[in-house]
Amino acid sequence: QVQLVESGGGLVQAGGSLKLSCAASGGTITMYLMAWFRQAPGKEREIVAAIKWNGVRTDYTDSVKGRFTISRDNAKNTVSLQMNSLKPEDTAVYYCAMKASPFEYSWYTSITDYDLWGQGTQVTVSS
Repeated sequence: QVQLVESGGGLVQAGGSLKLSCAASGGTITMYLMAWFRQAPGKEREIVAAIKWNGVRTDYTDSVKGRFTISRDNAKNTVSLQMNSLKPEDTAVYYCAMKASPFEYSWYTSITDYDLWGQGTQVTVSS
């Protein structure tokens, strides 16, 4: 069974950058839509970005457009989130998620649309 493990979180000053990685083991993510979500304290988990199985399409929530970039390397079974120009409001636990429907893509924004989750990695942006 596929397992997802996030890494790359940490503490950064506002305006800085971080790159998150999600590594899959126990199976391939090559055929599946992958996404990043985040959950700030006291708030609901929200979609950040999603990428089509072949990487040719990406979508972002409005608050991160132009600052974050989602990418994938199917040969390495990984998905990444490059985060630039970070703001204090980006502080959250970031989760990698997979929708287990082969070759399907749409801008799925609900947590119930996704079938598999990582454990999360903390990102803290100081002002």
